[in-house]
Amino acid sequence: MHTTAPTLTTPRLTLSAPALADFRDSFALWSDPEVVRFIGGRPFTCEEVWGRLHRYVGHWALLGFGSWTVRDAATGRFVGDVGLFDFHRDVDPPYDGVPEAGWVLATWAHGKGLATEAVRAVLAWAETDLRTPRTVCMIDEGNARSIRVAAKCGYKEWRKTAYKGAPVTLFER
Repeated sequence: MHTTAPTLTTPRLTLSAPALADFRDSFALWSDPEVVRFIGGRPFTCEEVWGRLHRYVGHWALLGFGSWTVRDAATGRFVGDVGLFDFHRDVDPPYDGVPEAGWVLATWAHGKGLATEAVRAVLAWAETDLRTPRTVCMIDEGNARSIRVAAKCGYKEWRKTAYKGAPVTLFER
């Protein structure tokens, strides 16, 4: 079992373990109203992003999978966060124990295929290292970009439901 994220590389990206040095970039990401429009709808506070960083590290320590910090391979510029999670969400149907893929990118990185590239790298790692036959993802019904990323990565609609009062679609792969 991994206790920290292995480094993954793609032609344009480097995915590495979340680190304290990423906090400032992560806070800028999660406090951007455009980024969180379909993820709760309000910018995250400094305290909430600090807790998120701890969850990222804790996933690796406890479960052997989690989030990666994504950076542009050529420049080192922060792109976003991509990973696999087990949040024990209060959602019907439950899918506890099945890794949930998640991705969030800085607004400058939208529309460039970077999310698809990063998610594919994470899923390839999961198939080899976790040997997980199934992953899921939850996407707000209005988030057309993320729905396209999910489709490009092989996800199919599984169920429409609600999460925290908002309509979402669950996808599985």
